[in-house]
Amino acid sequence: MKVIGVVGWKDSGKTGLVERLVRHLTGAGLRVSTLKHAHHGFDVDRPGTDSFRHRAAGAAEVLIASGHRWALMSELRGRAEPSLDDLLERLGPCDLAIAEGWKAGSHPRIEAHRAATGLDPLALSDPGIRAVASDAAPEVPCPVLDLNDIAAIARFVRADLGL
Repeated sequence: MKVIGVVGWKDSGKTGLVERLVRHLTGAGLRVSTLKHAHHGFDVDRPGTDSFRHRAAGAAEVLIASGHRWALMSELRGRAEPSLDDLLERLGPCDLAIAEGWKAGSHPRIEAHRAATGLDPLALSDPGIRAVASDAAPEVPCPVLDLNDIAAIARFVRADLGL
């Protein structure tokens, strides 16, 4: 499995870039999985559901399944947050995993950058960023791609990762 990260400041276009990359690459026949890092608490379950009640009762993991999808929820209950590598090991087989939000790590990354944020690109200080996808032309030590040209960004990802 190949891995590419998508990083950037808040409101820089990370999620939109991931969404367009997934659509483009799956349309080209690749099996793509995604991982999203949240810097805040979140819940994919709703109070009152059976699975929520299982977790509230103390279950370490709850797997819920139907004829349409399945989900595995793990409760950390005070344990350390798993690393990206730990989480990648839990994914099923795929051609490409796109990890949104993990700024640190040894995995290659593309930065989403919008001039409107008023912030300098992360690529100025992060040598792990392989390219910047931007709506401007920032001076960075890596290739700059048009944030709106998803075909060019996908070509870059495929070439960079050997896909």
